[in-house]
Amino acid sequence: MNPLPNIIDKFCAFESSRAQMLFLAEPVKSVYQTFTWQQAGSEIRRMAAALQKMGLGKNDKVAILSKNCAHWIMSDLAIAMAGCISVPLYPNITPEALNEIIVHSESKAIFIGKLDNPEELRTGVPDELIRITFPFYPNTDCLNWDDLIKNTEPLTERPAIDPQSLACIVYTSGTTGQPKGVMHTFHAVAFAVDAFLKSYPDIKNEIFFSYLPLCHVAERMLVECGAVFTGSTVYFVESMDTFAKNLSDTKPTVFLAVPRIWEKLQEGILKKMPQKKLNRFLSIPLLSYIIKKSIQKKLGLGNARFVFTGASPINPTLLKWFAKMGIVIQEAYGMTENVALSHSNRKGAVRFGTVGQAYEGVQVRLGKDNEVQVKSDASMLGYYKEPALTAECFEDGFLRTGDEGSIDENGYLTITGRIKDQFKTSKGKYIMPAPVESKILQSPLVAQVCIVGSGMPSAMALCNLSETAKTNTVENIKAELKKLLAEINQKLEHHEQLSRLIVLPEEWTIANGLLTPTLKIKRKMIDANFGDRYDNWSKAADMVVFA
Repeated sequence: MNPLPNIIDKFCAFESSRAQMLFLAEPVKSVYQTFTWQQAGSEIRRMAAALQKMGLGKNDKVAILSKNCAHWIMSDLAIAMAGCISVPLYPNITPEALNEIIVHSESKAIFIGKLDNPEELRTGVPDELIRITFPFYPNTDCLNWDDLIKNTEPLTERPAIDPQSLACIVYTSGTTGQPKGVMHTFHAVAFAVDAFLKSYPDIKNEIFFSYLPLCHVAERMLVECGAVFTGSTVYFVESMDTFAKNLSDTKPTVFLAVPRIWEKLQEGILKKMPQKKLNRFLSIPLLSYIIKKSIQKKLGLGNARFVFTGASPINPTLLKWFAKMGIVIQEAYGMTENVALSHSNRKGAVRFGTVGQAYEGVQVRLGKDNEVQVKSDASMLGYYKEPALTAECFEDGFLRTGDEGSIDENGYLTITGRIKDQFKTSKGKYIMPAPVESKILQSPLVAQVCIVGSGMPSAMALCNLSETAKTNTVENIKAELKKLLAEINQKLEHHEQLSRLIVLPEEWTIANGLLTPTLKIKRKMIDANFGDRYDNWSKAADMVVFA
């Protein structure tokens, strides 16, 4: 069987066949800097040659530390073209974690680009590392990208890449423990993209919008690999302050968001048009069409043909709400450890509440505790330098996901929670937080929620209020939340019932360390931050406590 074309094969093909077509467009100080396939190819080939001239090549690791930008993708492709292995890093990493990953991965060079705190992060980069800075975001004490490529002749040939050679080491953001380096081959990446495109054959020559971290496997696979394997165009966000404008400028045809982003988008719409008013307009046929089109256009999703959500569970109520706006969101499921290739809801066959059906070439089964286990060519080689942890991750060749799930007769998978998130109350009963959290999030008053209570007599819900709730009085909110708590407890087993609902004043964010870079809640950090108050809260006279 012929090997699948890898990312460099595909890039070189489009560099030739789509030479003058737009590949990358990045707003810098509100002005779009653009690169055709040919222009990008020239820069990538010169940088690959520059890396080789510095003595870098086979099996050498090269890190990328930057927010999403055109040179992020170009540096990643240059690393592969030079025969090196890329190590993508989160741009909001701490200097200590940065240093730990650089040392652990044995990186010999690092690309440093668009960052909020470059001077602080520079303290985490060992002095002996080759440091190259991106041209639009010059960092001191680094070689300059433009200077390097100006004085270097480009590689002219298409490099021969062994499909089984290592393409990248992706360090997990991790809701628990230390980051682990997930090793993926060029074949695993090519297999994953090929399987994805077989399920979405209409994805060709698209417009992608890149704003979720490119070092995260979902964004890297959908946006970078999706664009390179289909000859498409990538537009970037300049900052989260310009997100709405950049999205509106881009009008992507393929769009991916994590659940927290969808919640924020919904909140923005309801702020301008309360639900009651929206319901009234949607009940009038002609007006309904105009309102839906207007909302899609204002969000920048008027041209979107494929709209995805992933990285963490999304509330089915939110999916149904967007569907009423004419935006059908397709939930997908995967892990860093399988290059995000597992399940997805296909266009025209979406079942809300499920993560869809397995991709072609993916075997799935339920193991002990109904653990979802998957097997395909997209599975990782293992964790870098961690053979024992790698062995724990596999069972009979199947990757253990750590997620509990169920599969219906049509192969649709429903994730019911993380097995490790289960906790035991002092009564010795287990509680799975995710299903209870999902019920609470159906309330328009609640934006974020985390069920806690390990070792306590009963569980409690910690939450943040939505923008909608904040327009109401404390008394009204309290009354509504008490009603919500009573309704939810009626639907729960006795041991699962919540004793209190605690309203916290501050939103959980990446900045305050309570969310991962993909906006998943860090449960351990919630416990670390608020655990010393659990006992007092559980004894409060009121069922709803404003902390």
